[in-house]
Amino acid sequence: MSGNTKDNKQELQEEMEVTGDVEETVATGKGEVADDENQVEAGPTEERNVEAELATALDEVVSLKDRMLRLAADSENFKKRMERERVAGLKYAGEQIFREMLPVVDNLERAIGQISTDMLATDKNLAALHEGVQLTLKSLVTILDKFEVKPIDSVGLPFDPNRQEALTMEPHETVPASHVVSEFEKGYFYKDRLLRPARVIVSSGKPAAQ
Repeated sequence: MSGNTKDNKQELQEEMEVTGDVEETVATGKGEVADDENQVEAGPTEERNVEAELATALDEVVSLKDRMLRLAADSENFKKRMERERVAGLKYAGEQIFREMLPVVDNLERAIGQISTDMLATDKNLAALHEGVQLTLKSLVTILDKFEVKPIDSVGLPFDPNRQEALTMEPHETVPASHVVSEFEKGYFYKDRLLRPARVIVSSGKPAAQ
């Protein structure tokens, strides 16, 4: 009887051990399954993160490329502008000097214009001085012409505000309205650039009938 009892206890103990092993195995299996599920769930999230990072990196590359292109364009435009300014500087290098020469030409022309033929005939010294002034004026005009400094034709032509400055308007019998009657100061071009506008008097048309 006692032998049977021992056997029963031993069998019960073995069954409990087996049951414990099974439960442990099941628990372990569930844990592994849970880990696998977590890994499966984490996979798409990681992929989305990688895709987002790649998209951000691509945007940065595009932005940097755009900035580089703009910088290159600005640099090229700067070089072209500097080259244009350099060429213009060489082309019009004497502009300021020639502009300062014009008042000298004006004064010589006025001096010659104030001497009449009668005065020259009666005063030999004045005639000699007049001749010297004429030679000086001719020399200056030749130099200006050599460097493409040329006077602007104005008298009798339509008034052009791009070339002329109107001092006043006055009626005139023969000169049509808005045409230049006379010239107070000559205008000049230096090559294709206006060096000085002509200062002129403009016709307002025929005088009103009285």
